[in-house]
Amino acid sequence: MDSFLVITNSGAGAADQEALDAALGVLEGRASVEVTATANPGELDGVLHRAGSRPVVVAGGDGSLHAVVSVLHRRNELQGKVLGLIPLGTGNDFARAMEVPLDPREAAEVLVSGRPRPVDLLVDEVGGVVVNQVHVGAGAQASRRGARWKQRLGSIGKGKVNLGKLGYPVGALQAAVMPPSLRLRVEVDGRVVNDFDRPVLMVAVGNGTSVGGGTELTPDADAEDGLVDVMVSAAVGPGEKLTYVAQLLRGRHREHEDVTYVRGKVVTVSGEEFYASADGEIYGPERSRTWRLERAAYSMILP
Repeated sequence: MDSFLVITNSGAGAADQEALDAALGVLEGRASVEVTATANPGELDGVLHRAGSRPVVVAGGDGSLHAVVSVLHRRNELQGKVLGLIPLGTGNDFARAMEVPLDPREAAEVLVSGRPRPVDLLVDEVGGVVVNQVHVGAGAQASRRGARWKQRLGSIGKGKVNLGKLGYPVGALQAAVMPPSLRLRVEVDGRVVNDFDRPVLMVAVGNGTSVGGGTELTPDADAEDGLVDVMVSAAVGPGEKLTYVAQLLRGRHREHEDVTYVRGKVVTVSGEEFYASADGEIYGPERSRTWRLERAAYSMILP
């Protein structure tokens, strides 16, 4: 009988708990399951310490998977580790990219019927990891402003019934109205694909295909092929921005004359100060950051 350690977020809402219970119902009688809820990295570190050889199943979204992979990488325990995923919440971009069913019951079926496959990972020079995608510029600005608005609006209301959920749409609207224009050098495998004389709207480095619940910034990315996809948009003029966004929404932005799309193994972004959003985690300001692909960094139970 299979044995799994299932890790969930102790702050998950009632809907997520109901979905998790449904998934666990599928596993009952077919596997031995330990379920543990964690609230912070310290608790997560302690739980993973006792995982042993059991596959670790993440019940959550990209952020939850990022947190587990990050701790295992820091502990030098990621290589050879097998992970599983029960998508909860609304984003789940990496689950989409890996064709993990978004329905928790169907995802649980994959855990007992699927097979482990090696999955790539992005690691930067300070040890930070990227499971799905990291982006710089307009998208990161939207996430950063959205987080601030979420905190402000979260105080309007009572308990979980508040206006905090409007934060990210407000942030995205602000970024759309006042998008950044950054002078950055982008190098892929040592080759300059964008230099300082060409301002950029955004740079996306994708191990997975999409962000924000399905917006495919790097639609050809494949987390099992040993390469990372890089998309650079230099659509900084008013008309160019509108055309770029319209094509992005239709999945045709690579046709835009101001878009560069390449693939490689090592990506460096440098220049004026920028913020980055890695699997939804925002950091910066930075002047330079390099991401290197680690081939087959861990395994994931997939269909």
